[in-house]
Amino acid sequence: MPITPAAEAAVFGPVIDEATLDALELCYRENGFVVLRGVFTVELMDRMEAECVAAQQKVLGGELPERYGSTVFLDDASKAERFVNYVEYVNEISPAVHQAATHPVLATVLRRLLGERAWLRDRYNHGIVYQDARPGRESGYTRIGWHSDWQSGPSLDIWPSTAFTFHLDGTSPANGFLRVVPGSHNWATPAPYRNVNDVEVPADAKPVGGHSDAAPPFEMPLRFETIPGEVPVFTERGDIILHDCYLWHSAARATEENTTRRHVRGGYYGGDRAAERVEQFIKNAAR
Repeated sequence: MPITPAAEAAVFGPVIDEATLDALELCYRENGFVVLRGVFTVELMDRMEAECVAAQQKVLGGELPERYGSTVFLDDASKAERFVNYVEYVNEISPAVHQAATHPVLATVLRRLLGERAWLRDRYNHGIVYQDARPGRESGYTRIGWHSDWQSGPSLDIWPSTAFTFHLDGTSPANGFLRVVPGSHNWATPAPYRNVNDVEVPADAKPVGGHSDAAPPFEMPLRFETIPGEVPVFTERGDIILHDCYLWHSAARATEENTTRRHVRGGYYGGDRAAERVEQFIKNAAR
């Protein structure tokens, strides 16, 4: 599927004009994702990196409660004893992450995409997460298989949502990158009843999720296979990727050793905020 010319948009300063908002929304509605560039200052990015790395070291050293360093995302929990790939609820211990997640430009864009009552999911179900993906035997997060975010909570009424990713490192084939299928957010994707981790999907799960009733033209792969129409999304340090909760996406493993792909991941939601208190995490994506 073709990507609209507005697939990558640059915005600058503390406000964003209506013409840019219109272009961003057009891109997002058609493709399911958009890249914002120039929103965060260099100073904010430097503080965010320093605070996230410090939190990562404190989790490894046992200086923070288990809340910040659970192993729910890992297939091999023992790897967390040697390296920390994830710091959950990092927004509670990094003022810079909180500042970035509530930046007025970001909030304005997300209200346009989700409605004026859009809310930040920062108190439950992992909050905002610092993620450090890298190759190496000590790492439990090197890549992730095909999935849509909605599939992690198919029983919940919190959807739709838009995920944000703040890139502390630029991405490339060398250190890994996001893979997406533009337009897949408009398919009626089934709940992950068949998944690589053999996780049971609750009986009350909604059978499909998407912005239309159109069935996908092919089944979502269980692992890392190539999908017709998929594209890579490369970023620079400071870029923000916004993607729809129904978008099919995965992440490629680094091709070079001694590289990192560090980012901060969270989301704004347009559904029932009371439902965020319900704990549900269907770990269906391959690692």
